[in-house]
Amino acid sequence: MTQQHIGILGGSFDPPHNAHVAMAEAALVQFQLDALHIIPTGNAWHKVRDLSSAQHRAEMARLAFAHLPGVLVNEMELQREGPSYTIDTLRSLELQSPGAQFFLFVGEDQGKALGTWREIEEIARRAIICVAEREIPGLPSPSGSVVPSHDIPTQALKLPQLPHSATEVRARVAHGQPIDALVPKTVALYIQRHHLYQPAR
Repeated sequence: MTQQHIGILGGSFDPPHNAHVAMAEAALVQFQLDALHIIPTGNAWHKVRDLSSAQHRAEMARLAFAHLPGVLVNEMELQREGPSYTIDTLRSLELQSPGAQFFLFVGEDQGKALGTWREIEEIARRAIICVAEREIPGLPSPSGSVVPSHDIPTQALKLPQLPHSATEVRARVAHGQPIDALVPKTVALYIQRHHLYQPAR
């Protein structure tokens, strides 16, 4: 029986945008995943702002990734009491899929900050950590172009150049600007229907 390849892509997904979707698509192909867990952050100890409700973030994630086979939105962190840590999520998934090879996908910023993560050495023993690298057209891709501030072993997840961020999406919504080019259409409609990211009145 061949070993299962299971991916983990966490984030606040507030909202999920096209760069998140591109990351999931690239992960599925590049690492030949059998399944990819999209895991919205629960109690994000490192976030300085309040997140949208767990219900909204989980539903937007389901809409954003619905077209990708093998991708499931896993709400385990949303249901967990207290601060949410990646090591706890990894241990839970290992219990559900013993013997699987896990791949943990993180963005460039998170990749540089891995040295600050709780039990990062244990995470690195239990999963292959893959850091997103955005390819800039016209520039050669230097080996190891993500410069980490730690010595945790990582692999590169190659991504097209998509400079979208959830911060940009929220700001555009707050200013009444279109977001159709930044998020999946279903997510844009959901944000509109539920009046998310509107400035406080």
